[in-house]
Amino acid sequence: MIAIQTLKVSAVTLFVAALMGACASSGDSPTGTPAEVQEIQNQLLGDMPLPQGAKIAGSDSIIIGSGNQWVGRAVVNALQGATDVYAFFQSEYPKGGWTIVTAVKAKTSILVFTKGDRTATIEVVDGSLGGPKSVIVITSSPKNANVVAPTRK
Repeated sequence: MIAIQTLKVSAVTLFVAALMGACASSGDSPTGTPAEVQEIQNQLLGDMPLPQGAKIAGSDSIIIGSGNQWVGRAVVNALQGATDVYAFFQSEYPKGGWTIVTAVKAKTSILVFTKGDRTATIEVVDGSLGGPKSVIVITSSPKNANVVAPTRK
């Protein structure tokens, strides 16, 4: 009887450990030395810097193009908390020539920037237990994109 109970406890413990390991790393972020990861992310996002140690979550991102002309959505896992990440964007983007249009600090914080003919919307939320300290979603698009609403039938 004790052997069966021990076996059940061991199986549950192994399952929980495997589940936590799967949640901690998705395996889709750029890999290599920190300098190599930074270089890849700079090539993808161009003049849109990220907080130190932040990594793009590839499976959740849609990045079309690269450099200063990319469009799409980049989901980024950060090592800093949401308040520090918000402060990073609010101070660093204007230094790079981005003009802040609006900023809202809340549970889900949102910052909107423009630069030339581009718009960047940045959402910052707290991360999950065992995951990144915060999650950043950067949406980049042309400023005056011709958006056509679908017609109803």
